[in-house]
Amino acid sequence: MAGCASTPAPPAATPGSPSASASSPAATPGSPATASRPSTPNPQDATGAQRASATQPFAVSEVASFDEPWAMDFLGDTGALAVTERGGRMLVRSAGGERTVEVSGVPQVAYGGQGGLGDVVAAHGYDGTTNRRIYLSWAEAGDGGTGGVLGSADLVLDGASARLEGLKVIWRQEPKVSGQGHYSHRIAVSPDGRYLFVSSGDRQKMDPAQDLSNTLGTIVRLTPDGAAAPGNPFADRGGVAAQIWSYGHRNVLGLAFDAQGRLWASEMGPQGGDELNLVQQGGNYGWPRASNGTHYDGRDIPDHRAGDGFIAPKLWWNPSISPGGLMIYSGSLFPWTGDAIVPALSGTGLLRVALDGERASKGDYWDLGSRVREVEQGPDGSIYVLRDGSDGALLRLTPR
Repeated sequence: MAGCASTPAPPAATPGSPSASASSPAATPGSPATASRPSTPNPQDATGAQRASATQPFAVSEVASFDEPWAMDFLGDTGALAVTERGGRMLVRSAGGERTVEVSGVPQVAYGGQGGLGDVVAAHGYDGTTNRRIYLSWAEAGDGGTGGVLGSADLVLDGASARLEGLKVIWRQEPKVSGQGHYSHRIAVSPDGRYLFVSSGDRQKMDPAQDLSNTLGTIVRLTPDGAAAPGNPFADRGGVAAQIWSYGHRNVLGLAFDAQGRLWASEMGPQGGDELNLVQQGGNYGWPRASNGTHYDGRDIPDHRAGDGFIAPKLWWNPSISPGGLMIYSGSLFPWTGDAIVPALSGTGLLRVALDGERASKGDYWDLGSRVREVEQGPDGSIYVLRDGSDGALLRLTPR
């Protein structure tokens, strides 16, 4: 296990980068602005607990079934939906839902524990013809154990078939370690398409999250080809430190940009202390030195507090909800434009978080009665969720 490094001060934001500071870039032209309106917070107590809302403002319909689904993404404006299953399958559902086909050419994955096939995200400008590029993540085995990887390929849809062409690994989590947990490997493409952000979990090793000589417990910022992005906060250190955008993370399973280009992350805490964070360039989020949860064996962890040198979460939950992903709604079908929607695994439902600039407040919690792994916005503004597990399913939520 790597030793701990000293905590460097966060550098100034790089001009034009999607930093969470006050100098965040303006919204992409044509994107909806975050609404500045009062939230309707759901009652919660001082521990961060949250109670379910009395009514659900949506109807739920099951539209497809999957085996251990982990991620999904709508493919540009084509309306087709790509879905990954943790066991190693990737499938594409046609825009009208008439058929679902398995994608060939998917890499072999290290399946087990929390490992397997992970995220899938269409590249900026994906149109299925001139631009077919997608990014996907998975766990692979190698010297030292297993680790998360990021790959790129062209996804070719050809009538009733689909395949990956030119698949190559463009980034690897370093180092590979023992165990099968906390890969994270969520992917977000910056609104301008210039950068890839990838969450790299602490792999349940904890201390490396404070060590900039490895990428465990970090969020990295890369070019579309997988290289360390110019202007990263620790570029002058060289090596893998040049990839790191933020660190001190435990297990980030959700990444999403708001309309102003701010990057938000949902993060699983230990026993309690799940977090919603606003990701800042060079920021240290404290793990394992600070958390609003406790270790599973009951040992205490110092809570986040002012002046401790770490960035505290904008929101936290205790008991845990186990956030599985993150989506920021930009549609008009529901009255939540600019708000975050968080899928909950142990929380068995969805949570709405009202966002107002850099502020966040807890809103509704809808208990769906099953573990929810992922959430995405459909082309028409409806909301799609993936029910977790071997009896997994794609659910569509529409207004009542």
